[in-house]
Amino acid sequence: MRGMLMPMSQAKRRYPIGAELVGEKQTDFRVWAPKAQQVDVVLEGTAGAKPHFCSLTAEPGGYFSGATDAVPGARYRFRVNGAENFYPDPASRFQPDGPHGSSCIVDPTQFRWSDADWPGLKLKGQIFYEMHIGTFTSEGTWRGAAEQLPELARIGITVIEMMPVSEFPGRFGWGYDGVDLFAPSHLYGT
Repeated sequence: MRGMLMPMSQAKRRYPIGAELVGEKQTDFRVWAPKAQQVDVVLEGTAGAKPHFCSLTAEPGGYFSGATDAVPGARYRFRVNGAENFYPDPASRFQPDGPHGSSCIVDPTQFRWSDADWPGLKLKGQIFYEMHIGTFTSEGTWRGAAEQLPELARIGITVIEMMPVSEFPGRFGWGYDGVDLFAPSHLYGT
């Protein structure tokens, strides 16, 4: 099934690329593909349903964009020049099936920050620990690392510097070959 998208000029964005909610049920898609002639966003249906193809509008500078009905949790990919292969969004915020799988629309306003009044720390006197989530514990997950925070505090660690956490190919990675730089690795959990 093929659809048309609302032109980017009618959608309000915060970031230059990626999938961004612009209404209650509308998502604006924008990708930089300077060598492409045509880019479609491919919205995946539920199990067994055919994907829905929507043509993006070419813009100056090699960008393609448009908004269509798509809600948080919907999965999507891009198709370039009508090819059979589909590609994840290079600016994806969530790759539930890894760097080669579908991207997933995220509503960042759903996270409730609780540290607006936190003044931060003075650098002098801080003890830093550089942490790699995938190798810090045998579980290699956010939850596993969180369970060890009291021990780090007990031994005097006051600041944790996270090594890259973006998606990467394979099971183990130090972050130097990250691919979806805006999406934390699905291997570390949620």
